[in-house]
Amino acid sequence: MDLNYLAKLKSRDEISVSFVCLGNICRSPMAAAIFSNRTKDFTGPRAIVESGGTSSWHIGQGPHPQSKQTWERSGYEYSHRASQFTYLDLERIDLILTMDSENNANVIALSSDKLLARKVFMMRDFDFTIESGASVPDPYSQEDAAYEHVKELLESAIDGLIDTLWQ
Repeated sequence: MDLNYLAKLKSRDEISVSFVCLGNICRSPMAAAIFSNRTKDFTGPRAIVESGGTSSWHIGQGPHPQSKQTWERSGYEYSHRASQFTYLDLERIDLILTMDSENNANVIALSSDKLLARKVFMMRDFDFTIESGASVPDPYSQEDAAYEHVKELLESAIDGLIDTLWQ
């Protein structure tokens, strides 16, 4: 984890953050929902939140119903339309948080520029109660309990992310 890069982000007026998974309908919009709600009243830096998918399968679709129901049951409000994460996103976004190693590799592969790659982190690397490199499992086509588990994993990692950038 590039702590020097993260320290530089703390001094900005705003930080653009993108959460990235495969289809951009389950994990990444749930992470965006949680993070945007938890940071909406923060000042210095203000968070600008979005999400994307490494695939183009669901572009323009809303979130998976189970994912949306899970974050809404917890009181998070968020509007979402799926999009594909591209090289242009890699250039313009300050902090990119991927849900698993495959998504991480796909985002980094968009450019050979090492300065762009240092913006990319695994989401659960901010959960300081576990070893780095852990994935957020994909709940797609599973029972509600899988979505609830993903929400809990994301909340824990987002707590660590907030502590890193705003404490």
